Amino acid sequence: MKKNIAIVGAGFSGAVIANQLAHAGYNVEIFEARDHIAGNCHSERDSETGVMVHVYGPHIFHTDNERAWEFVNRFSEFKPYVNRVKAITNHRVFTLPINLLTINQFFGKTFRPAEAEAFIQSLGDKSIENPATFEEQALRFVGRELYEAFFKTYTMKQWGLHPSELPASILKRLPVRFNYDDNYFNHKYQGMPANGYTALVENVLKVPGITVHLGTRFDPAAKSDYDHVFYSGPIDAWFNHVEGRLPYRTLDFEVFRDTGDYQGNAVINYCDDSQSYTRITEHKHFSPWEQHERTVCYMEYSRQCEENDTPYYPIRQAREKAQLEKYVDLARTETNVTFVGRLGTYRYLDMDVTIHEALQTSDKFLAAAREKVPMPAFAIDPLA
Repeated sequence: MKKNIAIVGAGFSGAVIANQLAHAGYNVEIFEARDHIAGNCHSERDSETGVMVHVYGPHIFHTDNERAWEFVNRFSEFKPYVNRVKAITNHRVFTLPINLLTINQFFGKTFRPAEAEAFIQSLGDKSIENPATFEEQALRFVGRELYEAFFKTYTMKQWGLHPSELPASILKRLPVRFNYDDNYFNHKYQGMPANGYTALVENVLKVPGITVHLGTRFDPAAKSDYDHVFYSGPIDAWFNHVEGRLPYRTLDFEVFRDTGDYQGNAVINYCDDSQSYTRITEHKHFSPWEQHERTVCYMEYSRQCEENDTPYYPIRQAREKAQLEKYVDLARTETNVTFVGRLGTYRYLDMDVTIHEALQTSDKFLAAAREKVPMPAFAIDPLA
């Protein structure tokens, strides 16, 4: 007799696991609280303009992971797309990431690469030997002028915290390129699904044995009705927030439409405090192969996530990590439940990482089933 699997959430984590297990012969039921699939990657045509809109903010697929790239290309044609971000600070427009053009524009120079690198090194605060905070990391590697122009205020708007309160790990590497490369991402594969992410996820779910219940919440008490549950919702919600709510940042969007081309680029960051929003995204530029007479833009605001908001970015400061550890300990006492994805493991995950981890989770589950051993609560350690 086929075994029955429940999957909570129809984003990439749930959809990929459902696809893999249905192909392996399992009956899979997906429970999605929202009225659509694809999670925060959900895309749809704007009814007024015809533009393909990223409803929960822009998602650009970029990866070096061969398996994730091969997987998504089985379910959608991917069009070439390079994310070229602009930044406005002090009433001037620059390119991001900071590169040779940004440096020359900002300082009014005509440096060659080696000259620019030596110049930036001269600006860094060498008294900071072991940066512990975001602010120290930036000051150590790019100096005060670039830090204050591009990082300080933008970070405060995005995270609601001063950069001196954030860990240095957020700026893992020197955020500067000493050439004119303005490709925001540095990955082998980059692109956009030709018909949007929701159509891609629809195709992932077109496997006999998968049933999707939209607008339906899953009651943890129902787990005994299934042989196994994969849960991609908030880990704290599974336990009814017994250790308190894990904090997230959320986003608000002010949507407006215009004729023609509003800003000439998909993404423009607003790095100073002249505007309260962090960026404006113009969605028709995410599909440059399409032509539209009108345009749709999102002004994006970041704030603390409240109970009924959509969670976006886990904060994961020291206090939150201690709180997470308590939930991880609770999760490990569960039987036949595996926590997956961004919310289930309380980590910020790009789409390619989410897909690859879902594939790994499916592999581990099928291997455990063959060996007749229990599947752990986490296929990927959320505390690693």
